[in-house]
This record gives sequence, C-alpha cells and structure tokens, in this order.
Amino acid sequence: MVIDILKDLIKRYPPLAECEEDIIKAYNLIKHTYDNGGKLLCCGNGGSSADCDHLVGELMKGFLKKRPLSTDEVNKFENKALAEGLQKGLPAISLTTQSGLMTAFENDCNPEYVYAQQVYALSCKDDILIAFSTSGNSKNIVYSVETANAIGVNSIAITGNKESNCSKKATVCIKLPSDETYKIQEFTLPVYHALAAMIEETYFEI
Repeated sequence: MVIDILKDLIKRYPPLAECEEDIIKAYNLIKHTYDNGGKLLCCGNGGSSADCDHLVGELMKGFLKKRPLSTDEVNKFENKALAEGLQKGLPAISLTTQSGLMTAFENDCNPEYVYAQQVYALSCKDDILIAFSTSGNSKNIVYSVETANAIGVNSIAITGNKESNCSKKATVCIKLPSDETYKIQEFTLPVYHALAAMIEETYFEI
C-alpha cells in the first residue's frame, strides 16, 4: 500500500519525518497529473540533473513491478514477442537531456531561461514540474517554477531546509532536513524513489 511505502521511508530515514506531509502533498499532485492524462517534467543542475534522469527512468518503465501489457494490449501487436517485451510507463521528461535545444537556446537567448522555455513549450494544463535545487535559488530552476505558475501548471520543488525562492513559489516544496549540499542530495534519492514507488503502487498491480 502507498502509506506503507511512506512509513518505510520514514523508518529508514527518520529525519525525513518532518517532510512527511509535503511528500504526501507531492504524491497527490503527481497522482492528479496521471489521473488526468498529464505528464511529468523535471529539471535540475549538476547532481540534480542526474536525479531528473534517474526519476524519469523509474517512471517510464518498471521500477519495483514488471508492468506487463494486458492481453488486449498485446493483441494489438502483430509482433507478440515485441509486445511481451514492453512495459507500461508513466510519461515523464527530463528537461536536462535536450542537448540540441538547450545549446541552441543558450547560444541565441538568455541561458538562465533554458528550462523555463521548455516548460512553456512542452506543458499542458494537467502536467506537473518537479524542480530539483539544493539551494532552492538557482535562477534557471526558479524561472522554470515561475513559468509553471504563469501557465497554470503545478510544481513540486525539492530543496534543502532553508526558505528559498523555490519554496515560496512552488505549489509544494519538500524541504529536506539539511543545509549541506551533499547531505541534501543524499536525502533526495530516497524521497523520489518513494514517490516513484507510491505512484507505481497506485497504477500497477504487478
């Protein structure tokens, strides 16, 4: 059950107990997105960029479950082996991997707007943005959240424990219990793993 995944997270990482309410809020926002046919976008810099790619990997294919196609879905394929080799995914995009677009935009325009541009161009009303920033003040991340707000898209910021521009502007902010970058990063992974597991539990039986 979803609540058991959260309880296990807190048991393994007791300092995250102070984030429990915001983790639940984040889960509910992501569930709202997928309930309504939306997709998840995420952005971050450095190690947080890697976290974006990691999270997308857990959503777009099986994480703790196999997520096989149903019999009806398999029967739509002429190539049954192909169908049986695929898994159900939850649509998610890491904005950090769009190298052609990013380098073109950074060359032609203000580099600090590179994520904001993608949020503006890619987002639909039921999408959600996850913004990773250990400081919560990285300008390109803050601008992405501001853009999400402007176009009516919910956002989740995952930051350190200090009040920040992201914590003030995001729909929900999970303020992890540290103000040291590497410790914030160490808490970040189990939090998004738990969110991915909670979402997977919600939509997939096996």
